[in-house]
Amino acid sequence: MTPEQLRTFCLGFNAAVEEFPFTPETSVFKVLGKMFALSALDAEPLKVNLKCDPELAVRLREEHEAIVPGYHMNKRHWNTVTVGGVPEAVLRELVEDSYDLVVAGLPRAERLKLDRP
Repeated sequence: MTPEQLRTFCLGFNAAVEEFPFTPETSVFKVLGKMFALSALDAEPLKVNLKCDPELAVRLREEHEAIVPGYHMNKRHWNTVTVGGVPEAVLRELVEDSYDLVVAGLPRAERLKLDRP
Protein backbone atom coordinates (compact mmCIF):
# COMPACT_ATOMS: atom_id res chain seq x y z
CA MET A 1 0.00 0.00 0.00
CA THR A 2 1.35 3.40 -0.96
CA PRO A 3 1.12 6.48 1.27
CA GLU A 4 -1.65 7.91 -0.93
CA GLN A 5 -3.58 4.63 -0.79
CA LEU A 6 -3.26 4.61 3.01
CA ARG A 7 -4.52 8.21 3.19
CA THR A 8 -7.44 7.43 0.86
CA PHE A 9 -8.35 4.30 2.81
CA CYS A 10 -8.31 6.13 6.17
CA LEU A 11 -10.38 9.00 4.80
CA GLY A 12 -12.90 6.56 3.35
CA PHE A 13 -14.45 5.89 6.74
CA ASN A 14 -17.57 7.73 7.79
CA ALA A 15 -16.72 11.21 9.22
CA ALA A 16 -12.94 10.59 8.98
CA VAL A 17 -10.71 13.64 8.66
CA GLU A 18 -6.98 14.24 8.33
CA GLU A 19 -5.34 16.78 10.63
CA PHE A 20 -1.76 17.85 11.38
CA PRO A 21 -1.65 18.72 15.10
CA PHE A 22 1.97 17.65 15.67
CA THR A 23 3.97 18.49 12.54
CA PRO A 24 3.11 19.22 8.91
CA GLU A 25 4.58 15.79 8.03
CA THR A 26 2.51 13.75 10.49
CA SER A 27 -1.01 12.87 9.34
CA VAL A 28 -3.47 12.20 12.12
CA PHE A 29 -6.70 10.54 11.04
CA LYS A 30 -9.64 11.19 13.34
CA VAL A 31 -13.31 10.38 13.64
CA LEU A 32 -15.35 13.00 15.51
CA GLY A 33 -12.19 14.39 17.11
CA LYS A 34 -10.71 11.04 18.21
CA MET A 35 -7.56 9.64 16.61
CA PHE A 36 -7.66 6.20 14.98
CA ALA A 37 -4.47 6.35 12.85
CA LEU A 38 -1.23 8.34 12.78
CA SER A 39 1.45 8.22 10.09
CA ALA A 40 4.31 10.21 8.62
CA LEU A 41 3.22 9.45 5.07
CA ASP A 42 6.54 10.51 3.59
CA ALA A 43 8.61 8.24 5.86
CA GLU A 44 10.66 5.31 4.58
CA PRO A 45 9.62 2.71 5.48
CA LEU A 46 5.98 3.74 5.74
CA LYS A 47 4.56 3.05 9.21
CA VAL A 48 1.19 3.70 10.82
CA ASN A 49 0.11 3.73 14.46
CA LEU A 50 -3.23 2.01 15.02
CA LYS A 51 -5.42 1.43 18.05
CA CYS A 52 -5.87 -2.24 18.92
CA ASP A 53 -7.55 -4.44 21.51
CA PRO A 54 -4.81 -5.09 24.10
CA GLU A 55 -4.96 -8.91 23.89
CA LEU A 56 -4.99 -8.87 20.10
CA ALA A 57 -2.15 -6.34 20.08
CA VAL A 58 0.13 -8.77 21.91
CA ARG A 59 -0.82 -11.66 19.59
CA LEU A 60 -0.20 -9.56 16.49
CA ARG A 61 3.24 -8.54 17.75
CA GLU A 62 4.10 -12.21 18.26
CA GLU A 63 2.83 -13.21 14.80
CA HIS A 64 4.23 -10.33 12.72
CA GLU A 65 7.73 -8.93 12.93
CA ALA A 66 6.40 -5.73 11.30
CA ILE A 67 4.02 -5.03 14.22
CA VAL A 68 5.54 -3.53 17.36
CA PRO A 69 4.24 -1.59 20.38
CA GLY A 70 3.00 1.86 19.40
CA TYR A 71 5.80 4.41 19.00
CA HIS A 72 5.17 7.36 21.36
CA MET A 73 1.75 5.87 22.21
CA ASN A 74 0.15 3.87 24.99
CA LYS A 75 1.81 0.56 24.17
CA ARG A 76 -1.06 -1.44 25.67
CA HIS A 77 -3.60 -0.02 23.21
CA TRP A 78 -1.56 1.00 20.16
CA ASN A 79 0.63 -0.81 17.63
CA THR A 80 3.03 0.57 15.05
CA VAL A 81 2.71 -1.35 11.79
CA THR A 82 5.34 -1.25 9.04
CA VAL A 83 3.07 -1.10 6.01
CA GLY A 84 5.09 -3.31 3.65
CA GLY A 85 5.70 -5.90 6.37
CA VAL A 86 2.15 -7.26 6.51
CA PRO A 87 -0.23 -8.36 3.74
CA GLU A 88 -2.42 -5.51 2.52
CA ALA A 89 -5.57 -7.35 3.62
CA VAL A 90 -4.20 -7.53 7.19
CA LEU A 91 -3.31 -3.84 7.14
CA ARG A 92 -6.79 -2.90 5.92
CA GLU A 93 -8.36 -5.00 8.66
CA LEU A 94 -6.16 -3.39 11.32
CA VAL A 95 -7.05 0.12 10.15
CA GLU A 96 -10.76 -0.75 10.14
CA ASP A 97 -10.48 -2.34 13.61
CA SER A 98 -8.77 0.81 14.89
CA TYR A 99 -11.56 2.99 13.50
CA ASP A 100 -14.21 0.68 14.97
CA LEU A 101 -12.56 0.70 18.42
CA VAL A 102 -12.52 4.48 18.47
CA VAL A 103 -16.13 4.69 17.30
CA ALA A 104 -17.16 2.16 19.97
CA GLY A 105 -15.70 4.50 22.61
CA LEU A 106 -17.78 7.46 21.45
CA PRO A 107 -21.00 8.43 23.23
CA ARG A 108 -24.05 6.63 21.86
CA ALA A 109 -25.49 9.79 20.31
CA GLU A 110 -22.26 10.33 18.36
CA ARG A 111 -22.21 6.70 17.19
CA LEU A 112 -25.78 7.03 15.95
CA LYS A 113 -24.74 10.01 13.82
CA LEU A 114 -22.22 7.71 12.12
CA ASP A 115 -24.83 5.02 11.46
CA ARG A 116 -22.57 2.37 13.04
CA PRO A 117 -23.56 0.04 15.91
